[in-house]
Order: sequence, then structure tokens, then C-alpha cells
Amino acid sequence: MSINAFVSYLQFEKKYSTHTVTAYKNDIVSFQKFCKEQFETDQIEKVSYNLIRSWIVNLVNSNISNRSINRKVTSLKTYFKFLQKIKEIEVSPLEKHKALKTEKKIEIPFSENEMNLVSQIKNDNLSFSSVRNKLIIELFYATGIRRSELINIKITDIDFVNETIKVLGKRNKERYVPLIKQVLESLTVYIPFRNNLKTNIPYLFITENGKKLYDNLVYRVINSYFSTVSSKVKKSPHILRHTFATHLLNQGADLNSVKELLGHSSLASTQVYTHNSLGKLKEIYNQAHPRSQKKTK
Repeated sequence: MSINAFVSYLQFEKKYSTHTVTAYKNDIVSFQKFCKEQFETDQIEKVSYNLIRSWIVNLVNSNISNRSINRKVTSLKTYFKFLQKIKEIEVSPLEKHKALKTEKKIEIPFSENEMNLVSQIKNDNLSFSSVRNKLIIELFYATGIRRSELINIKITDIDFVNETIKVLGKRNKERYVPLIKQVLESLTVYIPFRNNLKTNIPYLFITENGKKLYDNLVYRVINSYFSTVSSKVKKSPHILRHTFATHLLNQGADLNSVKELLGHSSLASTQVYTHNSLGKLKEIYNQAHPRSQKKTK
């Protein structure tokens, strides 16, 4: 069975992002290469679980993290589910596979103080890139959108009248996110700069050459801004998304509302952001509960 058919299935039926499709394809090709080199077969639709287990052991011995191995196995699981769907196989060899244990990944959001410091950074020269970069940071923090969602925003997605922005999320699911006054003002400053570049592409964020924004540039913008105000090792669009959700929850927003704003399909996805709000909850509890042991002066 051609891997290309699987790729088409991910693209057009599952509607996975280009990044995800590429990762899945690379994992399947890598597994196929392993089968050929170690077991002299490239018919991966006929492999046994024992062979797959050999592959997993090989990955472990190569010092690949359990988290990364689980992701690769997920790609393979999806491939076998596809083969079941098209009746190439009846039972997936990974049907009873249990994922490797991983440490719980705790990502630390930026503090409100760090976000305030970033907002106070002054640009000596008002230029296209400085105005664009400031807007990128503001939009991430004000909306909690994903990196891919920001990159794919079109000018026509902005509704100044209703003060909202249309976001195209995972699997082409649309949602409307409200825009605060600060972001709307930054948009009105940025758009004339953008229009002066006279590009024909419809996307809101572009490079100085009039091309569509790309992942690495977004990461560079965030690292550039936060390196001056934060000592955190990880500075990324996802940390800003994490920060958005945590700060909303800390200020009393209900979980369902945050779920809708983030574009999650289930509350379980949103609940990963609540552990950082537990400290705030404990603080409120200790201040309010009559039996809490408050320090006496």
C-alpha cells in the first residue's frame, strides 16, 4: 500500500496540518527503512507486533525520549487504522500496545509581571518589522491562538465593527475570538505599514519581502522580546497560549469559556492549563476559609 495514499488521507479526510502530515509520513518512512534493513521486508502492512517491538527497543537504545517514541508509535497506529479502514488488514498489530511511561511535562507560563514588562518595551525606530513584531506578541497573549493559526490569519478575518477575529483551527474548525482595544489599536497602526509593501498575498502577517510569515521567524520574534524580561528557558508561541489560559483562569474565567477561546474540542484538553492556577486557588482558599491557619501579627 502506497504511503502516498495514507498522506492524502491525512490531508484531505483527517484535515491534519502540513506539519503533522510531514511528521507522520517521516515516521512511517523511518519504520519502513528499519524493516528493510533489519528484517528484509518493506511490506509494513504485514508486520507483527514483535517486529514493531524490536523497532521500539531500537529507538530506546538510540536514546530517543519516551515521549518522542510514543509520538512515532502514534503515527504507526494511525497508519494501521487507515489500512483497516480500506480493508487492507483486519486487525492492527498495535491494537493492544501500551504507551511508554513519560514524565508529566509541566510548562511554566509567563507571569503577569513579565507580560507587563514586555508590553513596556519601546521601539526606537517605528518600522514595519517592529510594529508587526509587537502585534504578534499582543495577539498571542490576547487571544491564546496557536502558532499555525496566527500565521494563517487573513486580513479579511478581522472584523473591526464586531471587534473579533476569525481563526481557522485544527481540522479547519472556525471560531471567532474577541479582540481587546489594545490589539485593535495595534492593528490600525500595523495595517498601513503592511499595505505599503504592496503584496498580493491575503495573509495578515508577512515578511519584509512581502512573503507569508513562517514558523522560525515567529519563534525568533518571541525569543527576542522575552529574552530581555524573562529567564525562562522555553519561550515559544505555546507558552504564550499557556499564559493566556492561565491568566484568564487566575482572574476567575470559567473553564468552558477558556475552552471555547482556545478552540479545544473537549474540556480534558483545557484542564492541562489548570494546574498553574492551583496556587492562586490555594491563596484564595487560605484567605477565605475560616479554619485556615493565617499567620497572626
